[in-house]
Amino acid sequence: MCSLWLASTALVLWGGPLAGGVSVQPHPLDPLTREELAAAVEILAASGRTNAGSRLALIALREPAKQDVLGFVPGLPVRREAFVVVYERAANRTFEAAIDLGGRQVRSWTEIPGVQPAILTEEYALTGDIVRHDARWQAAMRRRGISDLTNVYVDPWPAGEALSPEERTRRIVKAVAYYKASSHNAYARPIEGVIAVVDLTAKRVIRLLDSGVVPLETTPRELDEASLAPQREPPQSLEIVQPHGPSFTIAGSLVRWQKWQFRFGMHPREGLVLYTVAYEDRGRLRPILYRASLSELFVQYTDPSPAWAFRNAFDEGEIDLGRWATRLEPGTDVPTNAVFVSAVIADDKGVPYEIPNALALYERDGGLLWKHVDYPRVNESRRARELVLTWVGNQGNYEYGFNWIFRQDGTLTVEAVLTGIVLPKGVATAGPGRSIALVAPHLAAVPHQHWFNFRLDVDVDGPKNRVVEVDTVPAPGTSGSGFSVKETPLGHEASARRQINPLSSRRWRVINPAARTELGQPAGYALVPGDNVRAYASPDSIVGQRAGFIQAHVWVTAYDPAEMYAAGAYVNQASRTRGLATWVQANRSIDNRDIVLWYTLGVTHIPRPEDWPVMPVHRASFTLEPDGFFGQNPALDVPKPH
Repeated sequence: MCSLWLASTALVLWGGPLAGGVSVQPHPLDPLTREELAAAVEILAASGRTNAGSRLALIALREPAKQDVLGFVPGLPVRREAFVVVYERAANRTFEAAIDLGGRQVRSWTEIPGVQPAILTEEYALTGDIVRHDARWQAAMRRRGISDLTNVYVDPWPAGEALSPEERTRRIVKAVAYYKASSHNAYARPIEGVIAVVDLTAKRVIRLLDSGVVPLETTPRELDEASLAPQREPPQSLEIVQPHGPSFTIAGSLVRWQKWQFRFGMHPREGLVLYTVAYEDRGRLRPILYRASLSELFVQYTDPSPAWAFRNAFDEGEIDLGRWATRLEPGTDVPTNAVFVSAVIADDKGVPYEIPNALALYERDGGLLWKHVDYPRVNESRRARELVLTWVGNQGNYEYGFNWIFRQDGTLTVEAVLTGIVLPKGVATAGPGRSIALVAPHLAAVPHQHWFNFRLDVDVDGPKNRVVEVDTVPAPGTSGSGFSVKETPLGHEASARRQINPLSSRRWRVINPAARTELGQPAGYALVPGDNVRAYASPDSIVGQRAGFIQAHVWVTAYDPAEMYAAGAYVNQASRTRGLATWVQANRSIDNRDIVLWYTLGVTHIPRPEDWPVMPVHRASFTLEPDGFFGQNPALDVPKPH
């Protein structure tokens, strides 16, 4: 059983009843508890399939079949299973296991040949140990006047695609180095041009790239308040007070707020996952999303030099973003009225550990909700409230926040929040133009793109949906002064690879042909893009093939529970994608079917000096808004504040 413990606005996922003896009804989509994670490890070991040298690259809930979840009756027994990815380093082999936790047995055990799981947590320290003992690397450091090797931070990067055929059969990382000394900011002084290619299976450096000595930046840049002194005069205090507590309720993994209802969990790869998102409409709970999450995060740097060309990281598929959820702090990361949820995740050996305050929920002012003035007597308006579910993942130099923002009018906005340290490059002098931005005397920042892909398993009033592309177009016969709305149904996967078009106000309506409003229209929700960019990696390039999902902003596929990640299940060292670009070649029908909507959100970052030593937050978002789902404004019943 999974439940929550309430103490000083902190909620901790654990197994057992609520404080005070009140039990929480278990649900098939509740995340694995600490006890269940431990049981999965025990069952595997007892079966003889794992040993002390095995590494459990991922342990997560093996979600039940969709039809079983939708047909679940509270009070009936819940079958709980774990999905485990096992890596055997000595043999360099990867296996997948499905474990029946109640029956305490391994239901399936399958080797997945030719793949590498994401970089393990222990491999960060392992890479550093291997590199520091290599004589060639030590000599490269001495050429740069560095003898205190313990003060060099070694950062393993996914190897990417530039590997020889023999190297592809090994587990490889490419190690980048920074001179940290006594600084807490390891990224302020890159040791430019030195890349160690590390075989983690044989535990040795197999190649060393040294493209020449570049002057080392001499100025460390700390980010604590004392180092950044003097500080400006602080603004007057701004307090958010809810003396009667929050307006939302949490029971197990279930949240209810202002007619919204949804479940949530933390996944070690995806991070936050939302389930069964629905809205109450006149006493009827109407489904909108069955499952929603970030399916991939890809970063591409533009520098073609040998020390940089491989830096095209899949921060989810290659590094397991959810494992790196950070502890959220009240008053800075989130407002002081936030309620926190701690996540329980298993480490490389399967030992459960807690990430305190990994998630937060809070209410905030949403501005004006609606208003109308009709002189002399009518002046009606309402103030909006929003519910934010948030988390932040660390990926080395960058931090990525994700806000799921629920509004009283049935709108759901998904926001990516980018901050942290732009990846620095050591330079002798500044280059011309803006191809690279000088941020310190011997330090520059390389332009790059961030690509987020969100998997949205839409169930608008039920699982059988249709997607209609909506554009505004010039209307004929209006002397060029009018326009009309054009709707184009998307019938098959191959034709549903779509690009944004802000000039035509393009959006995509997901409708249920069988569900009609009182106006006789099919119930619908629209995906409305925010700011977005084009991809510069050509489809036939290696990068373009590994990250094929960036070639379109919108994809629609027929529902398949095995198709979870936009770049495929195993991205690390993969030469080609097995994700969206491959799946849509089947060209399955997506008309009046159970479908999945995938949205690709891009950010092109041209660094500025103002982004150093830590960049101000950049936000990018998209929105799901009701479009024919209701017969009128659903926020008319929001009362005036008392």
